[in-house]
Amino acid sequence: MNKLLSMRPLFTFRRAARKWWLAAALVLAAVSPAFPQDVQISPSLLSGQWNAHWISCPGIAPRDYGVYHFRKTLLLPAKPGHFTVHVSADNRYRLYVNGTPVGRGPARGDLYHWCFESYDLAPYLKAGKNVIAALVWNMGVDAPVAQLSNQTAFLLQGDTRAEQSANSDNTWQVYHDTAYRSCATDMGALLHSYTAVGVGDEVNGAVYPWGWEQPGYDDASWLPARVLPAMVAITGYGTDNLWTLVPRTIPQPEERLQRLQAVRRATVKDAGDFIRGQSRTLPPHSNIRILLDQRFETNAYPVLKVSGGKGASIRLTYAEALFDAQGRKGNRNEVDGKDIRGLYDIFYPDGGAQRIFSPLWFRTYRYLQLDIRTGGEPLTIDDLYGLYTAYPFEHKATFASSDSSLKAIWETGWRTARLCAGETYFDCPYYEQLQYEADTRIQALISLYNAGDDRLMRKAINDFYNSRVPEGLTQGRYPSSRLQVIPTFSLFWVSMLYDYWMHRTDDAFLEKYLDAAARVLKWYAMHVDSSRGMLGPMKWWNFTDWNNAFSNGVPDGATDGHSAVITLQYAYTLNQASALFAYFGRKEEAERYRRLAASLAQHTYRQCFDATRMEMANTPEKQAFSQHAGIMAVLADAVPADEQQKVMRRILDDSTLSQATFYYRFYLTRALVKAGMGNLYYGQLKPWREMLKNGLTTFAENPDPTRSDCHAWSASPNYDFLATLCGIMPSAPGFKTVSIAPEPGSLREIKASMPHPYGTLSVHLRRSGEHGIHAEIVLPGRLTGTFRWQGKTVSLKPGKQTVDL
Repeated sequence: MNKLLSMRPLFTFRRAARKWWLAAALVLAAVSPAFPQDVQISPSLLSGQWNAHWISCPGIAPRDYGVYHFRKTLLLPAKPGHFTVHVSADNRYRLYVNGTPVGRGPARGDLYHWCFESYDLAPYLKAGKNVIAALVWNMGVDAPVAQLSNQTAFLLQGDTRAEQSANSDNTWQVYHDTAYRSCATDMGALLHSYTAVGVGDEVNGAVYPWGWEQPGYDDASWLPARVLPAMVAITGYGTDNLWTLVPRTIPQPEERLQRLQAVRRATVKDAGDFIRGQSRTLPPHSNIRILLDQRFETNAYPVLKVSGGKGASIRLTYAEALFDAQGRKGNRNEVDGKDIRGLYDIFYPDGGAQRIFSPLWFRTYRYLQLDIRTGGEPLTIDDLYGLYTAYPFEHKATFASSDSSLKAIWETGWRTARLCAGETYFDCPYYEQLQYEADTRIQALISLYNAGDDRLMRKAINDFYNSRVPEGLTQGRYPSSRLQVIPTFSLFWVSMLYDYWMHRTDDAFLEKYLDAAARVLKWYAMHVDSSRGMLGPMKWWNFTDWNNAFSNGVPDGATDGHSAVITLQYAYTLNQASALFAYFGRKEEAERYRRLAASLAQHTYRQCFDATRMEMANTPEKQAFSQHAGIMAVLADAVPADEQQKVMRRILDDSTLSQATFYYRFYLTRALVKAGMGNLYYGQLKPWREMLKNGLTTFAENPDPTRSDCHAWSASPNYDFLATLCGIMPSAPGFKTVSIAPEPGSLREIKASMPHPYGTLSVHLRRSGEHGIHAEIVLPGRLTGTFRWQGKTVSLKPGKQTVDL
């Protein structure tokens, strides 16, 4: 992926006023709202073969690493009113018209569902000569794990006959850019951790075709593009396809300028000039190191502008945190005695003026270090900044309370959620950028409650549906070039269907996934040990949580049989599926799921529950106990209702239980609420307070020592502040009615709002004495519901109302 405004990966810049970037911001404002679904697609292109061609570069190894530039010159008699085209590439493309960046893609999918983007190019075209240009790259074996691929290719299809003069074919010119090669291929070894984000870019400015995307560039020496012998067809059509196409269903990402905030260390004076947009010239034959601090973690395309400096090298290293000599992060604000390690890019200037380097894909960082070696001439750093990028969620929810410290948790949680959402949801942006069901379920609920935007959730549901293996399970993460099956995550995919059903009204969307959900549930049913009434041995990776007691995240009994945790998760999911299938008229399956859930819960309770300890063991042998087993026992109603509060109290008080990490605390909260103990949630925020105290600006994967400093499953307070503290929950499918049952703990006042399908729902809660509450509530549109407080229930109607209890 590349930048949306003037951030072509490398190109010359005319000298401009110091505020040149204001003009660039105008370009961004003009381009970024062009969501793909706003551009109409000719119906004829959605039902068969296209007449454009997939094109590539002659003489290359089609699946190897490579960066390519494509150009097409169009002569137009007049400026068109509309000029719609549909664009895709393998692996990625960046599209320009007359030197102006227009968009990027394709949104990640798989070869059977390969996305294309649709653009109206008319605003960028003129009468006479026009140039459509595309940067295309294939990272080969160095590609991120989330990137699937067939071979290097580019595609542009005009929407109607009027635009088909732009179709990709052998009238396009292509240039193989050998300025690029991969670097930082050893990131995993550097960090002693699993990484999946791909590699860095090493770019030699001396052989880069500067200005290649501009209309005046001379491409006479470029080659005619090679037409690939493959059909261009929509999914469901064609034969002998290399890719089958689907329209992009999510908007283009947000992008905005973001300046670095501080210089933390430097071997030269005035090193902070260039992060303020003021040029700084470095002498020849120098070695210079500058550590910069964004002050908060971000996803951005770093943009470095330099002049002169032929023979120099500039290495940019990106990190969430610095490490001490023992490999510890410690307080993230501290830099003394610590060094940087991680992903990096390298740029070699060619000596030209106003050269810009920016990587092909965004980088995640709080700290950015420059290691500069100058050659025989001075190097001027003209500017350095970031272009923040993320899925364009708009934060519509608000939250304030009598505890002002919750504001930092709320804001940090939303930053975490934003950085973990792009063309898919990410588990973490720095290490993986992979979409996992367990993470995604929590992320999707955060999105619904905070932004009211369900498009990325819908894409995720469909992505996992497309990932299914022959056994019927979904893959644990998808899109992914490596197979990973996590059966417990397939259950969370079914839970995502339930969540969508409760929060949105789109029966046609959901119904097509029910057979796949039934197949997941059947896989588990086939693994029930009838002699025990619990799940027996199971294959694949039965991950539950990264706590210290579960080997590789797998609880006792998952692999060799009779795991209480996973048996009860299955029962919990069966109960959700029973409600969902009954709604869709599949009564027999719904009843079967209900009975099986009850049977599993009963057998697990009888064999694994220790009545003396009031705790659920991990297996019938009762050798180990965990919070997880008790949490799922309450959620699955394996524990009788009159015992659930006692069980939850033991879960909170018994420190010998293996503990839920940040991720599984989402389910701990769900169990507290179910047991009627949601008021304790406010007192359970210590782990998030500790992360803030330790200088984190996003919420981490695990308690220290942690790998990822930004992990979406830890942003759950942005759901629970609304769903638990305020108690706002759907009480009927499609959120057609609402239940507001506040659990404020010791908070004296809460004022919050959130997006609802009918409009904005708001609550203002004030405690009255020891047990009373005053509530001002606004329900949007035709929404009705109930307000519940300490055993009393009041009906709510559309509009503004006041409740005193």
